Amino acid sequence: MSTRRDRIAELLGVEAPIVLGAFGGLSSVELTATVSELGGLGSYGLYGYVPERIAQTAAAIRERTGRPFALNLWLPTGDEVRPDDGIDEAAIAAVRPLFDELGIDVPPRPARFLPDPREQLDAAIAARPAAISVVYGVPEPWLVDRARAAGIRLIGTATTVEEAVVLEAGGVDAIVATGFEAAGHRVSFLRPAERSLVGTVALVPQVVDAVGVPVIAAGGIADRRGVAAAFALGAEAALAGTAFLRTSASAATEPHREAIAATPAHGTVLTRAMSGRLARGAPNLAVRTIEAADAIAPFPAQNWLTGQFRAEAGRRGVGELLSLWLGQAAPLARSTDVREVFAELLAGVPGRS
Repeated sequence: MSTRRDRIAELLGVEAPIVLGAFGGLSSVELTATVSELGGLGSYGLYGYVPERIAQTAAAIRERTGRPFALNLWLPTGDEVRPDDGIDEAAIAAVRPLFDELGIDVPPRPARFLPDPREQLDAAIAARPAAISVVYGVPEPWLVDRARAAGIRLIGTATTVEEAVVLEAGGVDAIVATGFEAAGHRVSFLRPAERSLVGTVALVPQVVDAVGVPVIAAGGIADRRGVAAAFALGAEAALAGTAFLRTSASAATEPHREAIAATPAHGTVLTRAMSGRLARGAPNLAVRTIEAADAIAPFPAQNWLTGQFRAEAGRRGVGELLSLWLGQAAPLARSTDVREVFAELLAGVPGRS
């Protein structure tokens, strides 16, 4: 007879209730496959990937592991702007000093900012991962039906109890309850992100009480104590992001890893400067410069605009001009070895120490 503690293992086919956070632009095949091989759920963020690259990425993960893994995608919210109306001169002027720092020009606008989301989801389904996790919304009925037909589990992401209830009604198989301590984007979709800032300790037990599907806790979890707390709050699995992001297996740059290692507990900010959507990271030169100019293009225009200098900064190792996403538990991310991080997290699971 299975118990609540067994549900994640049965649902996803994993041995350990440890989930790797999916990093758009920072995921790697090596990290995803390694976490899956260790018995957890490796996850890979597909933000901005065209269908062909999604297929190639899934195939590469399968070459490294035969165990379950998840693919993560952003759902469209309906307010995304197009290249012909998404960037005004004030937003360009705000970032021009950052282009000047690198001695490069602001490039012409592209034909489109992002791939077609339906085509991305089609490709993810065709790849047949164990799970597809989504952020910024509720899967449409067609996605739920096709995922079920393909034997793929759907994982939704909630920043509030209200969002969790809507996700369960929409047919997801599990819910990530992500507190505002987490790194990266605040993926709120029912209310503005600034009005959906609930901490993990407050959020998780309320979501557990409000829904019947398994809850995965996220936000501020970087060692065995965070995992133990997640289970004490009623979660059935724990998701860690920043702790894995610091490891040498992630696609983070060395300056990004150094920022995680050097960040004090109070050293993160919530900002729209880098993408046009609220996200948590380090307050570097890029963030300070854009916020001081007080001119930020809407998403995804701002993300494309900053991405043009971020790509060059990444090649040169200039951390002050990167999106240094990291969570409030960054000071607890002390290892660069994936296996050490996984073992530390696993030690917090009841009955695993």
